Amino acid sequence: MSSPNSETLTAGAKPDEGRRYYRSPSFWLVILGLCISSFLALLEATIVSNALPTIVNSLHGEDYVWVGSAYNLAAAAFMPSTGVLAQVFGRKSVLVVALAVFSLGCALCGAAQTMAMLIGGRTVQGIGGAGILSVSTIIISDVVPLSDRGVFNGLLQLLNLVLCLASGLGPVVGGTLAQNGKWRWIFYLNLPIAPVPGILVATCLNLKVPRWTWYESWQQFDALGNLLVISGSSLFAIGLTWGGSAKFPWDSASVIAPLCIGGVILLAFMLYEYRWSQSPMVPVKLMLNRTTLSGYLQVMIFPIPFIALVYYLPIYLQACKGLSPARSGVILFGLAFSTPPTAIITGIVITVTKRYRAQLWLGWVIGIVGLVLMGTTHADTSLRTFVGFEILVGVGFGIMFSSTYFPVLAPLPLTSAARALAFFVFLRQFFQIWGITIGGVILQNTFRGRIPQELLARLPSNLDPLTLIPLLHELPAADLEITRIAFADSLDRVWQIMAGISGAGFLVSCFTRHYELHTSTDKDWGVKEKGKDVPSAEAGVEREPGSSTDVVLPHT
Repeated sequence: MSSPNSETLTAGAKPDEGRRYYRSPSFWLVILGLCISSFLALLEATIVSNALPTIVNSLHGEDYVWVGSAYNLAAAAFMPSTGVLAQVFGRKSVLVVALAVFSLGCALCGAAQTMAMLIGGRTVQGIGGAGILSVSTIIISDVVPLSDRGVFNGLLQLLNLVLCLASGLGPVVGGTLAQNGKWRWIFYLNLPIAPVPGILVATCLNLKVPRWTWYESWQQFDALGNLLVISGSSLFAIGLTWGGSAKFPWDSASVIAPLCIGGVILLAFMLYEYRWSQSPMVPVKLMLNRTTLSGYLQVMIFPIPFIALVYYLPIYLQACKGLSPARSGVILFGLAFSTPPTAIITGIVITVTKRYRAQLWLGWVIGIVGLVLMGTTHADTSLRTFVGFEILVGVGFGIMFSSTYFPVLAPLPLTSAARALAFFVFLRQFFQIWGITIGGVILQNTFRGRIPQELLARLPSNLDPLTLIPLLHELPAADLEITRIAFADSLDRVWQIMAGISGAGFLVSCFTRHYELHTSTDKDWGVKEKGKDVPSAEAGVEREPGSSTDVVLPHT
């Protein structure tokens, strides 16, 4: 039997030119449900940012950083597990349960009387959000062949790329509710909306589910792998979250210990998945294919500059332009409204041409150029110019959102799609934490170097640039001008470093080879319909007898 590590194993199916795909009303209702649920999950990651001061003051707490971090940490840690759960118990049931868990977390947060209860509720929300984001992506792979998925990935920027819109809309909504003393409605508003996608998916999605015994299901669930990835990613992310804060400097044991222990556990997880796991959560052996590996590396690199842009753009607008949090959130719509349309167009182009490498390279190049231009801005740069650079970066990132998906999946067999996609979403979520942390370190270190010593002496000893922004209006005019210039110079350095990181992503993308896109879906998870809305895998991919790890032949 052929080795799964080879790049030239089994020839994939050619596109079926004569087959027409009819999409029933139930199909589009499922797509609508996935969009709504994913929007809610992504919105919760950003909506509390502007409301934090009000929430912390109301609950008389101090550990405000965990209100935001608990959600992202839980989501990243549990994402790989959701792929296995979806494989064992079925996509529909896992997604409905994830929505229920998410709703429970929203209720706990809205009813919180202490910071501990709020942080606990945010953790529960994150676990539900992990299932929503991961399983939604997997369902798309079940109902849409990879060759057609470019269009749907573009349309499903309402699923994946709504992160941009959520990032811009979240702070505005959260800040507005907080200003009116209604911060609990940040969480309560989800409760009447969350059941809608659950009902749509439960009633309209009709997927095949393999018939496994409980013992076979347990064999599919890699308990040790789950334990390793959850503990390792949680510890490592905790170290990244704490590092550089006023309470925990980078050289403190509270930062070094979780980073080292978490890193070792994650390395042990990858080794275990590669050597010993009977049902690996992560397709490590298949990742040895250079194109899939290149795709995963790009998925790791891309979230770093993207989330840094989303997170630190408002800092420039508030610190250098004196805008309110709500107004800065509105300006961020330049990114939110440039990225999704570009992604949709890119998805359509990929579907028509059946090519994705040129789009990858173009996206990286445009993103790098935009970040370089942003690195030339100053405190007095006009808003019009700044928004223009923001839109340019948004166009590049929109192309990337639609195209990074294909080098990961195109070389893999259809039977590996669920776990490969769960790992894909995990990497994207996990490395967002890196983007926030790297940007924060650059901002803090550069800012201190740009402030004159006499002014620095008058500021708090544990100076955090982010906590200084609300106090800027209290500074004398001369000090305010110096501080704004320091912020602009520091953020320039952030954009320049992010451009360099994006350059590494472009270099990695050069190792991508072209593969024919699958023209079918997994026969074990296809749609159960009376007609032939979506063909089964049997009609599309030839398999070597006895092989479950065939790889599509690269185009030459």
